[in-house]
Amino acid sequence: MADHDDQGGGAPSGPDYELDETLDLADPAQYRALFEETRSLIVSLLLERAATTSELAAALGKPKGTVGHHLKVLEEAGLVRVVRTKKVRALEAKYYGRTARVFLYQREHEAVGYEARVMAQAAAEIAQSPSEGAHLNANIRYVRIPDERALEWKHRLDDLLMEFADEPRGGETTYGLVFGLYATTRAPLPEDRP
Repeated sequence: MADHDDQGGGAPSGPDYELDETLDLADPAQYRALFEETRSLIVSLLLERAATTSELAAALGKPKGTVGHHLKVLEEAGLVRVVRTKKVRALEAKYYGRTARVFLYQREHEAVGYEARVMAQAAAEIAQSPSEGAHLNANIRYVRIPDERALEWKHRLDDLLMEFADEPRGGETTYGLVFGLYATTRAPLPEDRP
């Protein structure tokens, strides 16, 4: 599975710093770091561009000390790093960036239940979505298909999500794209008997 989060904003597509394409999570500490809500939001924001603790704190509406703590946990786990520094008055501002564009993970440790948390977060955001000027769409369909076809659909949806994440930044509204492909316990109709 892959972390495809991207919050959007006003910069060109992709981060303004060098990073690896993928990182396979191997250490339980990486799972603990990535799958905590605030830290997940931080790494998501860093897909747009490198940012300072102050910039991230302002974007998240959280104290700088809290964001600094989360950045330290992410840095120790190898998920973010200082990508540049800038002298601001007498201080040196550190700009943090992700270590990889996509974090690959297994459904283990803190990643267990991640899909349900993503859908719950999306549902909460949809409930708060402005009704005017926003392009809102949600729907659901149920289809009995073989596992092989479900896997093909998963890959197609992953590709579409990455295409969406690579959109050039612009506009005033941040849009979210969420999808779910999952097995259900719904009973199918019985076979049609002529």
